[in-house]
Amino acid sequence: MALGYKARRRWALLILLVGMPLYVVAAVTLVGWLAGGVERPSVLLELGIYLGLGFLWILPFRFIFRGIGQPDPDAPGGPPDA
Repeated sequence: MALGYKARRRWALLILLVGMPLYVVAAVTLVGWLAGGVERPSVLLELGIYLGLGFLWILPFRFIFRGIGQPDPDAPGGPPDA
């Protein structure tokens, strides 16, 4: 069952307001755990890990975020003309 435009917007908002901060905390905890608590990894390694995790979080949610910035296709009268 496909989600409607409004449902996708609500899910996107929930993911960004609740899920994203939780994911950031988990990513920082993971990097700290990988370092073993002794010292921080090199800046380039840490940057690579954060970039990889930053890209990885969006993969399961691509279908929710696709087209969210566009006008509602189900709105009466269609999108306004420029």
